[in-house]
Amino acid sequence: MTMDSIDKLLAQIKAEYDSEQPQKAQPQPQPNVIKPSSPPVSKSASLIDNILSEVQADFAAQDAAEELRKQQEIEQERIRQEQIKAKQREALQKQAKDWLAKLEPFSPEGLWFERFAENYPSKLEAAIEYLQTQ
Repeated sequence: MTMDSIDKLLAQIKAEYDSEQPQKAQPQPQPNVIKPSSPPVSKSASLIDNILSEVQADFAAQDAAEELRKQQEIEQERIRQEQIKAKQREALQKQAKDWLAKLEPFSPEGLWFERFAENYPSKLEAAIEYLQTQ
């Protein structure tokens, strides 16, 4: 429902309400005639209820759309962060390969690294871990 149609409906309700107010403010005496006042009131109350339910539905739809947009943004940011980490890991892996290629196995550092790497699945993983801490 657009804002124009809501404004039109609200103007219509106000006009109906205003047209009923003078009649209630200045009651005209009518002998033994009971005028049922519930049909116009229930009609306008029903109209107001319909408008309110439409407005509530519009707000609920807007809230749902906003929540979906936020979730999509969060997911995109998570994917972007994973891509950054993957690129950093690749760069670190290349650096670790180069470091391992230059490492003298019988030097003090090479012997130390051999003992350090015993707790890792591969020497490359150990080198990556070692280079991350430096």
